[in-house]
Amino acid sequence: MKTALVSATVLGLAALGLAACEKTIKAPYDQGVCFAVELGEEGGDPVFNKVADNQSQIEYCAARLEEVRIRFLRLGGNRTEFVGAYQGSFLFLDSAGVRRAQSLNGTRYFMMARAPDGRLVVPGAIQQPPQGPTSAP
Repeated sequence: MKTALVSATVLGLAALGLAACEKTIKAPYDQGVCFAVELGEEGGDPVFNKVADNQSQIEYCAARLEEVRIRFLRLGGNRTEFVGAYQGSFLFLDSAGVRRAQSLNGTRYFMMARAPDGRLVVPGAIQQPPQGPTSAP
């Protein structure tokens, strides 16, 4: 029993050590600059392409990235997911909306939803009719 505990601890520490060796990619911290991110080959460094300057909020950057995504689709592209960066955060755009993360492989937090007409809106802007009273089962 004691050997199993020791070997499990050693395996856990080895896995933690390998995770620490993984190269983390940081988003640029340029003030007010919105970037499109090209991930490239597996293991290669991503390329950050400037999309817009003077973006005062992350929501404006998400809107600029959505414009780029739609232009690529209209030109015949088939990529529906798009990655961007703004002031140290990564933005992930897809057909459901926009998610935000501090790293490329980190936890993605919901930031903007896609309205029924296709626009991106902050979650508080979506109005729903009040629900009537419901009875408990």
